[in-house]
Amino acid sequence: MALAVAWVLVGVSCLHAQQSKPTEYQVKAAYLYNFGRFVKWPPGLAAGKGDSFPVCVLGRDPFGSILDSTLAGEALEGKPVVIRRIAKPQDAPDCRILFVSSTEENHLKEILAAIDQAGVLTVSDIPGFSRRGGMIQFVVEGDRIRFEINLATAESAKLVLSSELLKVAAAVREMLGLEIDPYVQGSKPFHLPETHMDEHVGQRRGTAVSMCRVYCP
Repeated sequence: MALAVAWVLVGVSCLHAQQSKPTEYQVKAAYLYNFGRFVKWPPGLAAGKGDSFPVCVLGRDPFGSILDSTLAGEALEGKPVVIRRIAKPQDAPDCRILFVSSTEENHLKEILAAIDQAGVLTVSDIPGFSRRGGMIQFVVEGDRIRFEINLATAESAKLVLSSELLKVAAAVREMLGLEIDPYVQGSKPFHLPETHMDEHVGQRRGTAVSMCRVYCP
């Protein structure tokens, strides 16, 4: 099961993405959608966020039209995904997933305080984001896009992250100052396929097509 989830997370595209190497933010946009598939929100809190599933970008948008085209026509938790660009932290509590732009690094404490206990999954590529209270931080390892998880922060917001998602994270922070290696379960190493940046959004047809949800014709 874990291996299958790994392919969902890193093989989220189809033949059409193989025609050119995906950009960094194509990869990250695909990840944002898949994070929504492997996180559960509290029922009452989710019901209070309306009839859509808002994925928001706070600050200067690094995705451009990529995020819109990636998530066009998609649904999460039975609700249509909508993209929102917001300028103020006060608008963030209505989001389900919030990508915090690097332009907001100096305001990160204020942003996280504004959505404390609001049940918003926070994601960013700001350096040290997961150590500073963010939930998921994109990191680059060679030519691969990976992510780290601050599980303590997510659980504090009453979000439930799938164990399968935790297994494919580069690192999981369970409490302040403590990280675990998700590749090790007990004394046995947990191996995932080597996946380079261009493979995050484009795998061989027949391997990823049955599981992909974005970029598919």
